[in-house]
Amino acid sequence: MAVALAKPEPSFAAVGGAVVCERVTVRFTTERGTVTALQDIDLSIPTGSFLTLLGPSGCGKSTLLRVMADLIEPSSGRVTVLGDAPTVARRRREIGFVFQDAALLPWRTAMENVTLPLEVGGGKALPGARSPHELLKLVGLSGWEEAYPHELSGGMRQRVAIARALVSGPRLLLMDEPFGALDEITRDRLNEELLEVWRSTGTTVVFVTHSIYEAAFLGEKVLLLAARPGRVRELVPITLPTPRRLAMRETPEFVALAGHLRRVLETC
Repeated sequence: MAVALAKPEPSFAAVGGAVVCERVTVRFTTERGTVTALQDIDLSIPTGSFLTLLGPSGCGKSTLLRVMADLIEPSSGRVTVLGDAPTVARRRREIGFVFQDAALLPWRTAMENVTLPLEVGGGKALPGARSPHELLKLVGLSGWEEAYPHELSGGMRQRVAIARALVSGPRLLLMDEPFGALDEITRDRLNEELLEVWRSTGTTVVFVTHSIYEAAFLGEKVLLLAARPGRVRELVPITLPTPRRLAMRETPEFVALAGHLRRVLETC
C-alpha cells in the first residue's frame, strides 16, 4: 500500500469543522521585548477527526492548543471551536483537556477524581456523556475505582486523567503531550488504548507530541509546525489502515512515512 504524502500548501483553512483558525497570531511581551509564538496559522480540523501536532521545541504547539482551549487569547486572527468562540465552547463544557502531568488530587480516589468536573459543573454532563463508571472501564481501570493516585502507576494515572477529561461529554479533546513522561512500553500501550477510546466516543482529538512515531501512529493527519515563530510547515495525511496496531510501525509504509516527517522536521 502506498503512503500518500501531502505537498506544502499555503493555507489549510476551510469552512466549518470542529476547530477553525484563520490567520491566528500570538505574541507575548517579555523583558527582552515582544516574542511571536505563532504567526498566521490557518487550519481547519474536521469534526470527529484525530489530528496530531508535531514540531521542534519552541514552535508553539502547546500555545496553539491553549488558544483552542480558551486559555490564551490570540493577538490577532480568528478562532472558532464547535461553531463558536472558544470562550463559548468552554463555558458549555464542550472542551476536555489532558496535560502531560495527570494532576490528580491525591486525597481523592480514581472515581472521585473523574467525577470532579461534574461536581464543579453542578453535576451536569452534556447529552450522550458516559458515566464515570463506564469511562473508567473504557480506559481499562475497572476494579481500580477506589484506588488513590499513589496506588496507581504513571500510566494508570493518565488513564484517570483521560476519563476525567471525558466525563462531561466534551466534543473536543485537547491533549498536550499526555504520555511524554511515561516509559516506552507504557506509552505504546496507551497509544493503542487512546485510539480505541477515540473510536468509541467519536470525540474530535488534537494531540501534541514530540515523537514522530507517536504522531504518525495516532493521527489521521499530522500538522507540522516550523519554529520561531510557529508557522504551518506541512499537513500530512496518514493513509495507514485501521484499526492500527503497534506492529504496523515495522512496515515499509510506516517507515517511509516516519522518514518523510523527520526530513520535514529537519528543515523546520
